[in-house]
Amino acid sequence: MLKPRTVITYGTFDLFHIGHLRLLKRAKQHGDKLIVFVSTDEFNAEKGKSSIFPYEHRAEIIEACQYVDEVYPETSWEQKIDNIKEYNVNTFIIGDDWKGKFDFLKPYCNVIYLPRTEGISSTNLKQVISLLNTIKNSME
Repeated sequence: MLKPRTVITYGTFDLFHIGHLRLLKRAKQHGDKLIVFVSTDEFNAEKGKSSIFPYEHRAEIIEACQYVDEVYPETSWEQKIDNIKEYNVNTFIIGDDWKGKFDFLKPYCNVIYLPRTEGISSTNLKQVISLLNTIKNSME
């Protein structure tokens, strides 16, 4: 029996949208098993980011996705090599907005940067929501 090909990815996955879904779908096509590490609220704070939804909700949404086999918390930048070794990962996948930033993982597994879905991002959605709230408040 062949050993399953394991793929791993990381992300905040706030305001889950079609770009997230397509990333997970394409990541799963590179292996038999997809493991997703979702950034905790504490780790996001260290990165200077904040999420609309708490970690528990974001992790539950990712866990419900048909392409995802396992979900774990991402608590630090440094955990990736240990995760790759612990879960016998063959391929690390992330969006191409990170191109080159994870090349240090190449001695441990394949590293693939997938193109982002054009026209959508959580950051963009947050900006649109903020603008709509500003317009709404100015009309009251």
